[in-house]
Amino acid sequence: MARSKRPDVHRVASHAEVTRLRALLRDQQARQREGLFVAEGPRVVEAALDRNAPIATLYVGEGHAPQQYAAVIARAEGAGIAIRTLTHKVGDTRTPQPVFALVQLAPAPVEILARASLSIIAAANDPGNAGTVVRSAAAAGCEAVAFTAGSVDVYNPKVVRASAGALFALPIAGGVDARAALAAARSGGAQCLGAVPRAGSSPESFDLTRPTCFMLGHETRGLEADLALDALVTVPMSGAESLNLAMAATVLLFEAARARRAAGSAG
Repeated sequence: MARSKRPDVHRVASHAEVTRLRALLRDQQARQREGLFVAEGPRVVEAALDRNAPIATLYVGEGHAPQQYAAVIARAEGAGIAIRTLTHKVGDTRTPQPVFALVQLAPAPVEILARASLSIIAAANDPGNAGTVVRSAAAAGCEAVAFTAGSVDVYNPKVVRASAGALFALPIAGGVDARAALAAARSGGAQCLGAVPRAGSSPESFDLTRPTCFMLGHETRGLEADLALDALVTVPMSGAESLNLAMAATVLLFEAARARRAAGSAG
């Protein structure tokens, strides 16, 4: 996106801009129609700036700028991003953080899985789970994330917040067909391991130093039937029947990261 060299700093956002911002926060169809989503909070906006995400406009709540958020405002100004002051409350939380960035959508194709040494495919309906999966994936060195059809929108504001900025750190494909996603991962040579709460092999039973794709099913329904998986994996537990999707994803991804570090040290 072309950015102005001289941003129009501190102009008050118009009623139409506020209406648009609220619609993008609330409505997936509006996000898809405009090709934009909202990143909320200084931490998430800083992450977007760190990754050179295509930010169109920065909005800052009246009474909070420039003292409290001077650093993020200065960075946005330096990047030539237009800045607007909000005089109306915006956000879907009780106490919204008064910094919002309007960012261009950047959905990745399912083919990203073919190029990833470590990847994850998940059917996540809960936005907190989806955001945590993305956050854990980025922290563990995962190279691609895909959410299957029926999952929550990747650009839902709750997902964006829960990712804590990790949304900008790695490619993410949304709304993909589970079988097409597995086929893409397998085409790149990955072993495809389906996570189940019981009866699977433990993570350490597998060579996780080789290209690996973890598949996690829906929070309540589990994995789809007849998926072309190489094996099933179960996180060993005591005192609990199962982990939620985000916790299971985190354990599996970090076990893969641990195995790879150990192999690197041994080499």
